[in-house]
Amino acid sequence: MVQDSFSTVGGTFKKIRIRMTADKAIVIGAGIGGIATAIRLANKGYAVEVHEKNEVGGGKLYLIEKNGYRFDAGPSLFTQPANLEELFELSEEDIEPFFEYQKVDIACRYFYENGKIVNAHTDPKAFASEMESVLQEPAQNVLAYLKDAEKVYEKVGTIFLNHSLHKAATWLHPRVIDALKAVRWQYLFKTLDGFNRKAFQTDEAVQLFNRFATYNGSNPYSAPGMLSLIPHLEQNQGTFYPKGGMISIPKAMMALAEKKGVRFVLNSKVEKIVKEGNKVVGIEANGRFLPAQVVVSNVDAYYTYLQLLSDEKAAKQILKNERSSSALIFYWGMKKEFPELHLHNIFFSKNYQEEFDHLFRYKKFYADPTVYVNITSKMEGGQAPEGGENWFVMVNAPAMSGADWNKEVASLKEQVLKKLSRMLGKDVAAAIEVEEVLTPAGIQSRTDSYLGSLYGTSSNSKWAAFLRHPNWKDTLKGLYFTGGSVHPGGGIPLCLKSAAIVSELIPPIKS
Repeated sequence: MVQDSFSTVGGTFKKIRIRMTADKAIVIGAGIGGIATAIRLANKGYAVEVHEKNEVGGGKLYLIEKNGYRFDAGPSLFTQPANLEELFELSEEDIEPFFEYQKVDIACRYFYENGKIVNAHTDPKAFASEMESVLQEPAQNVLAYLKDAEKVYEKVGTIFLNHSLHKAATWLHPRVIDALKAVRWQYLFKTLDGFNRKAFQTDEAVQLFNRFATYNGSNPYSAPGMLSLIPHLEQNQGTFYPKGGMISIPKAMMALAEKKGVRFVLNSKVEKIVKEGNKVVGIEANGRFLPAQVVVSNVDAYYTYLQLLSDEKAAKQILKNERSSSALIFYWGMKKEFPELHLHNIFFSKNYQEEFDHLFRYKKFYADPTVYVNITSKMEGGQAPEGGENWFVMVNAPAMSGADWNKEVASLKEQVLKKLSRMLGKDVAAAIEVEEVLTPAGIQSRTDSYLGSLYGTSSNSKWAAFLRHPNWKDTLKGLYFTGGSVHPGGGIPLCLKSAAIVSELIPPIKS
């Protein structure tokens, strides 16, 4: 099929002849959602190209190596491996040659300023017993909460996380009536904090379960009680560790994609999505026009509209919804081992609500931040030199602009080191021999996530799920969206679900 179109390649507006290939699909961005979408489209018969501006795929998930230390730069928690396994089953490939993982007995180790330490076992009964013995939180409260989280996830989450909220067919699904019956008013009209205060007797238990709002960059004092389903994924379904670290996830996915015929074009910056009338006809990348019948954007929806579609009005509309939080991450190569730490560790702040007020209301870092420490060398050798550990140290950050990041990093480092040294009773700073830092500005630069927001928009309202951008553009045929800034949200499990939703919206190639 050949048709006339127009292009501004090289800054000159000129008429060109486009040879349209009916089976060509282009994915912009090789993040988890983009790679998964490419695999699914290849299985539907499309000739797929993925254009990635960076030198490697994986999006926020890439590898930092320095002096024998290996750090996963981005997401550090692996849950719901079934989402990944589904890609291999769909492709009729055995996952084991590509990817291996194991279940972790302790999802996270929680440290409180009052000296209490809780091991969040992935066995619900063991976890409940731990909560009772350490925090004096009745075990039945924890078990009831996790059972309720499972019920809500199975009845509500599986419908609304696996299907588009913006299609009438979703609301006509036979299971929707059961799902709506399971939605109690507390899920929508109580905040997660309010919901948790009704469920638990101790402040420590409330703080622990409030923490799950951060899994989509939200504020537990604003986000709805519906987020209480999140602990089901980690505490009931399980927490896992991928052999080789989190970087093995995009590596396995890219290897599978290439086996299915997907072509990755790295160091390829897409400058424009080219359209003709109400239809997408391709992209411009590195000054070249590339035709396609289908274009899928795996970059931030705000950036897609502002930079790739030159639609400032639509971009501003997205910014009406509050941005999610970002992160400031220290990658520390430690020359000694800390046996009191596990794979995942949380050091809580004394005043959680004040911390979130700073993050979302004042757009500032809090003086006593909650600190997350991930150490993959606890799980396998080769992640750090013998006798050392690789620390991924993260502090929640506000989505803010105009920051003096040299000043912010220096201040946060001092606060984090004082906090960890005090709570561990050891001089943490003295053990650091390697350091790298990633700021929200760095996240924005690498991934085009506006203000470094990790999940696009936050879930700080009861309508947030419905206001999140859909997986397609109804006024522009052939354009679709996948990844963390659109439905159903951010994080590896939801990005994989996003790819599944998108692939269902795109018709297969007719044989």
